Amino acid sequence: MTRERDPITFAVIKSALDTIVDDMAYSLMRTARSSIVRDVLDYSATICDRHGKILSQAKTVALHLGAVPDGVAAMLERFEGNLAPGDVIILNDPYEGGMHLPDIFMFKPIFIEDRLQGYAVVIAHHSDMGGRVAGSNASDSTEIYQEGLRFPPVKLFDRGVRNETLITIFEKNVRLPGMVIGDLEAQLATCNVGEREFIKLIKRYGEEDISDYFDGLMDYAESLTRDAIKAWPDGTYSFTDYIDGDGFSDTAFPICCALTVDGGHITVDFAGSSPQVKGAINSTFSFTKSSTYLTIRCALGRNVPNNAGVYRCISVTAPEGSILNPRSPAPVAARALTGYRVVDTVMGALAKVVPDKVTAAGEGGNTVVSIGGFDRETGTPFVLVDMINGAWGARADKDGIEGVTNPSQNMSNLPTETLEARFPVQVEAYAFREDSCGAGKYRGGLGLVRKYKLLAKEAVLQVRSDRHEHLPYGLFGGLPAAPCRNVLNPDGQSSELPSKATLDVTAGSVMLHLQSGGGGYGDPMDRDYVLIERDLADEKVSPAYVAEHHGVVFGPSGSEIDVAASDRRRENLRESRSKEAVE
Repeated sequence: MTRERDPITFAVIKSALDTIVDDMAYSLMRTARSSIVRDVLDYSATICDRHGKILSQAKTVALHLGAVPDGVAAMLERFEGNLAPGDVIILNDPYEGGMHLPDIFMFKPIFIEDRLQGYAVVIAHHSDMGGRVAGSNASDSTEIYQEGLRFPPVKLFDRGVRNETLITIFEKNVRLPGMVIGDLEAQLATCNVGEREFIKLIKRYGEEDISDYFDGLMDYAESLTRDAIKAWPDGTYSFTDYIDGDGFSDTAFPICCALTVDGGHITVDFAGSSPQVKGAINSTFSFTKSSTYLTIRCALGRNVPNNAGVYRCISVTAPEGSILNPRSPAPVAARALTGYRVVDTVMGALAKVVPDKVTAAGEGGNTVVSIGGFDRETGTPFVLVDMINGAWGARADKDGIEGVTNPSQNMSNLPTETLEARFPVQVEAYAFREDSCGAGKYRGGLGLVRKYKLLAKEAVLQVRSDRHEHLPYGLFGGLPAAPCRNVLNPDGQSSELPSKATLDVTAGSVMLHLQSGGGGYGDPMDRDYVLIERDLADEKVSPAYVAEHHGVVFGPSGSEIDVAASDRRRENLRESRSKEAVE
């Protein structure tokens, strides 16, 4: 029988868990060696109970965290009953609990004496896992065997003794062994922080009592989630979005979602989505589920704890052999792009359920530009993996945010100074992209411009982007954002690059990325003139843009808005639009 729980103790334990995982996140940021972890923040941390259920999540990459249950399940399938103090397990196999090969899961079982209490879990994106291309995340791989080192759950430490054979495999197969092993050591230090503080918490309240509070926290999250969903109208709501192609085919790949609200439960079915594809944008089912969980979580209240209780209220299905649940050995290195589109698709369905709690589509997910080669003077290898985080779509009552991470990520843009100091690359431009936002009563955020010049003798350039053809959608009359573009040598004999590309480049080559913005929300003819004037002053939009999309007429000076004339033009445009709709 469940004992009575003291509400103050309940709140203190919840806050303590949240503090522990955030301390873990800060520890990894401070101890990691690679820029992709330390500066871009492509990592996650969480604490699980002794059954492997998530108790609390750090404010890190949300797309990672919903995949933890599958990772824990794979780890326990191999090692349950064979765990001891001092053990540390890693895995990265996408077909055995992982996501893609650069993301290494690390699990440290937490013991008091010989009694298992829980697990410290840290996921980090490593700068290289070997394979055919630097960075190990090319979108043009055609089977997972090309993508790098692949580990099922395996012990990195066995009762405190490091597996030197495993370390040697890393040393001989990755391009940056010092960086990779250094980041593994940072993950271990982070697990140790979680272990230390978790044990302190348990000893303060006692093993039996605190276990009951842990169960109560998950029940509480489930209860709040069900209560929120019960307030939503029952029914099935469908939405379809698209990925431009996989680098081999220009055919658009649909992501189809049917979201069913039934009392306090949601079922999300991705039947009708594209079959798995030749290129490496296939998404493992664990990642598809994670993308779905986090999107629904975004529509819930802020007071809902981020633990396993939320997942009890959500069921996800995707056809086996589809782009969202591929069969091995399908390549998955660039699966994040498909996860972003899952977020956009589920968000589009939710817009029909809770329109005031969602955003229009963002920039399409971060763009990844990878440049790998050898330093001109020293001959040492370098691997730049730059993730360009751009813009949110507009909201029901606010413009989209810009120059920030996609809502699914919690990542950061790599500072120019850090990039240029660590890699033989010069950043010639880093700015907002004017007029890239989708117009609406509230506009989307602006995409970014990033321009790279290679200083090394030669390198391999990889680009993973999207939204060249299928633009970030607007909602409720809001317009889509501008298309994404990639241009090689824009100031000379320029050539347009596709959304996914891998090519050899030489010294002096310049790559220009023009990112999409976010979609708009609401009728552009309803946008407040004050907001338009502010955007014009900030040079986020041009006079031609506001004249076309917002019906703005300028006065004789050419710079001030003629409100009366603009009102008349807006009315005429509305009438014309209404007649076209009737016809």
